[in-house]
Amino acid sequence: MNRKEQQHLLELIVNSSAKQQGDFTATSELVCQLLREHFDASFVSVWLLSQDDSTPSKLDVFHVCQHNLVASHVANMLEHNASLRQTSAIDPLYFTELRSHRYLLSSDDPQSAQIPQFIAYYQHHNINTRLDVAIRINGHIEGVLSIEFVEQHKWLKADIQFAVQCADQLALTLATRYTYDSNEQIYLLRNATEQSEHVVMLVNTETKIVEYVNGAHEKMTGLARTSIEHHSAMNLDIFRSNPNLLDVIVKKLHDNEIVKGNIKLTRVDGSQYWLNYHITPFVTELGKHYALVSSYDNSSEYLHKAELEYLAWHCSLTGLHNRSYFTQQLDRAVDGTLILIDLMSFKRFNDTHGHEQGDALLIEVARRLKHFSFSVKAIDVARVGSDEFAVLLPPQMHEQGANSGEHEQMIKRLYLSLAAPAVISREKVDPKPAIAVVDIQSVAGMFSPLSCADITLQYAKGKSEMHYQFFNADLLDSFTSNAEIERDLQQAIKGREFELYYQPLMDLQTNQYIGAEALIRWHHPKKGVLYPGSFIDIAEQTGLINPIGEWVLETACKQLNLWQHKNVNIAMHVNVAARQFFSGNLYEQVWRLVTRYRLKPKTLILEITETELMGDVRYAINLCHELAELGVGLAIDDFGTGYSSMKYLKQFPISKLKIDRSFIMDISSSRESREIVSAIIAMAKALNISLTAEGVETKEQEAFLTLSACHHAQGYLYSPAIRVSDFVQFIDQQPTSLPLLD
Repeated sequence: MNRKEQQHLLELIVNSSAKQQGDFTATSELVCQLLREHFDASFVSVWLLSQDDSTPSKLDVFHVCQHNLVASHVANMLEHNASLRQTSAIDPLYFTELRSHRYLLSSDDPQSAQIPQFIAYYQHHNINTRLDVAIRINGHIEGVLSIEFVEQHKWLKADIQFAVQCADQLALTLATRYTYDSNEQIYLLRNATEQSEHVVMLVNTETKIVEYVNGAHEKMTGLARTSIEHHSAMNLDIFRSNPNLLDVIVKKLHDNEIVKGNIKLTRVDGSQYWLNYHITPFVTELGKHYALVSSYDNSSEYLHKAELEYLAWHCSLTGLHNRSYFTQQLDRAVDGTLILIDLMSFKRFNDTHGHEQGDALLIEVARRLKHFSFSVKAIDVARVGSDEFAVLLPPQMHEQGANSGEHEQMIKRLYLSLAAPAVISREKVDPKPAIAVVDIQSVAGMFSPLSCADITLQYAKGKSEMHYQFFNADLLDSFTSNAEIERDLQQAIKGREFELYYQPLMDLQTNQYIGAEALIRWHHPKKGVLYPGSFIDIAEQTGLINPIGEWVLETACKQLNLWQHKNVNIAMHVNVAARQFFSGNLYEQVWRLVTRYRLKPKTLILEITETELMGDVRYAINLCHELAELGVGLAIDDFGTGYSSMKYLKQFPISKLKIDRSFIMDISSSRESREIVSAIIAMAKALNISLTAEGVETKEQEAFLTLSACHHAQGYLYSPAIRVSDFVQFIDQQPTSLPLLD
């Protein structure tokens, strides 16, 4: 075929739609068909080569190369078996030759060529002549164009050149396909990036130019894409307010560091947001340095976190800081002034008027404290308890001394401000604050300021008019003494230094002793026998009352069990502290003791003061009913000194009221006391409740109580509290001894 015909065939290949579209398979099929017809060849094929990843390549020479048939055209008379070539690996020497000469020609003895793996194929088909032309892109062999003859064929130089030109067209087609594939990947990647809700950005770290940014950036910042893309990175929100940060980040990226973090930014419209960013450096094949920036607006996360932190450190009702936050502030303070405020009788107000009005009163007190704290430039103000507030003042507030006139006037103004009437739900309410003031420096390193304030607050509550108190040397001595007692109490619990004494109860109608009240005594190793008044309050404040109360209750039940085994008909009265009563495990403890010691019903009577009982009326009523079901009686101690009402008395399963000794002491001289006692007796009779008078010391008092139909009495007239051995002796010596059980 002449040169014109060859040029025509090349034009058919070049102008084919398959070639233009980069369809390598279709183009290969066209080339195979045209070359077989042109050369009247037995077999024309196109192979693509794929490197085995398990073997490295060197200088683009394939050590092991798998070859895949892409297209072929076979003469009708030739039965071609491509699998013989397709399943074989090619010797590296073959590629060395092909790379050096661009083509391999075998016209004499094809079976002696550099492809020993194809010998079986050549023998099977009697191949005598073949031409293999490399399909190359940028010098890299991508495949082979192979033309084979059964008969001898003489190759002209022009024919070989034409075959090479066809191989070049195949290489161009393959390059076009690679470009399309690459462009498609780039398109998919860019499209995915544009759909992302996260900001994606490419920044040239040498020129500091933003070369690409997706649409999410404009949604997040409000900055037009055109004002960011292909412009300096200084236009970004993160660098606009902090230009030095760009140089810092670029330096880290050049050191191959990944930069990430969170930062609060301001948009051009003035609104603020939190940005989470992650910047990764990379270098292109051309050696250019870039940064891939991924970021998103995580303001919602920060707002949620801030909300959780607010809830963790603030009182949800008043908006003030809570105890946890305030104690951290206080722990760091070595100087300044601590003010502790308590609302006296708040629990009663809350129970009487309801929680809604109680909350309103707390909010009003908090508002007043905020105003005070602002005026004195306080460090912090917090709600540290249900009805307790605290203020921390800076050091300069007490430079003139804790008891200086100016300082005391400030506290007095605070007291009057808090005590001023408040309107709650159209009702005038008089808050009753008590204030404790502690100079932190005076107790630093020795005692907790809050503990000192708690002690001081008790003194403030005891005052007749202005209920505020400064912590002073006398209170410090008292606190030191209390701290010593607390330490000794801990040792007393471990060392079993307690003992129960028993005071008899007289039945005024039968003149028989019908019960005993268990009273604790402490055999202090240095101070001797101590009465409850010297340590019970401290035990309650420190929580030690719970283990002490448990010991008292079990010891009394054990003693009652011993008496009952001797057939002595007697009831055991045991005092229960408020903390113990509301501890949550009193029922389980009493059930265990009643079961263990098999106590007879109504012989164990628990005593609690009416004031303590009103601390949580609903809980107390439920617990008392549960105890009553166990056969345990309930006595209200010190009756008349609290604020219980007929409404509550009717709801409690009360078995006994005990009239406080303060009303019994002056029965003989005070008409008011006699009237009060008579009224209590009449009320108990109406409610069918047993009544005991405490502190009976004279026959005259006993006579009045007997005539008034009071049921029982106890006091020094009969006997003080005595040891168990003395108690048994005392009973035996009485003309009216205890009756035996039936």
